[in-house]
Amino acid sequence: MAKQAGSTTRGVRGSRTGRPIMALLDLLGRRWTLRILWELRDAPLTSRSLRTACDEVSPTVLQARLDDLREAGFVELGEGGGYGLTPLGRDLCETFMPLHRFAERWKGSSRLRGRDELRSR
Repeated sequence: MAKQAGSTTRGVRGSRTGRPIMALLDLLGRRWTLRILWELRDAPLTSRSLRTACDEVSPTVLQARLDDLREAGFVELGEGGGYGLTPLGRDLCETFMPLHRFAERWKGSSRLRGRDELRSR
């Protein structure tokens, strides 16, 4: 996507418009981004603890995603060295909660259990 003269915003993958929803979906669709936000939802974590919580994501990818999330205003580096959600980041995670509740109901449905049983054969 070509930048317009005087524009300081990043290009958004899959969108020529760069609308806010497209920019947000682009950011959230990057590998490990949602997992990092999810792991930070309850309390700040150090980089090492966050890496462990994220199934040993590579340090390079973790740092890149943390940089993206800090730039977007969702995550901040605390005085104690841990990463935590900003008020905006907490707001974003709250929007996930209805989806989380739905996923838990979906997981408990017989339809999904049947799929898991087929995969284990």
